[in-house]
Amino acid sequence: MAQWTTRTQANASPEQVLEVLTDPDAIKLWSPIDFEVEDIRGSRLAAGDVTRVTGSQAGVRVGFDVEVHAAGADGIELSADGPIGIDVRYDLLPAVGGSEVAATVSLRGGGGISGRLLSRATAALLSAGALEGAARRIARAAETKPAYALAA
Repeated sequence: MAQWTTRTQANASPEQVLEVLTDPDAIKLWSPIDFEVEDIRGSRLAAGDVTRVTGSQAGVRVGFDVEVHAAGADGIELSADGPIGIDVRYDLLPAVGGSEVAATVSLRGGGGISGRLLSRATAALLSAGALEGAARRIARAAETKPAYALAA
C-alpha cells in the first residue's frame, strides 16, 4: 500500500477546517479530482455515512462507495472503494493562531486494466504534489469563509 502525507497550518479553528472537510460543495473547491456526490444523507459528511461519488480520473469515468469512519473536532477519516481503494485521514490539531492539518492518503491497488491504470494515475497525481495542494486549499478555504457560508 502506497502512502502520502503532508502538513499545513491554517489560521482557522479546527472546527472551521472540519466544516471545509465535510461540506460536499466546499470539498469540490479543494479536491484535486472533480466529482459528483450521488447521494448524501444530510448536508455534510458525518461518521457512519455511506455515499457514492463519481468522477473522472485519467480520462476514465469512475465511481466510488465512500464510507466515513470518523468525523469530529479532531478530523475526518474515510475510505473510498471502487476500481482502487483509497483511505483518507485528515487530523486537525489546535495550534497557535489556528490549527495544523495533517493529511494522509493511502492507495490500495486495483484489479484489472482500469484498476491498474487508475492506481498509477492516482499515485502520479499524489507524487506530483496533489495532496499538498489540497491541504493548502483546505486551509485557505477555512480561513476565508467563502460564499458557501461556513456555519458560525
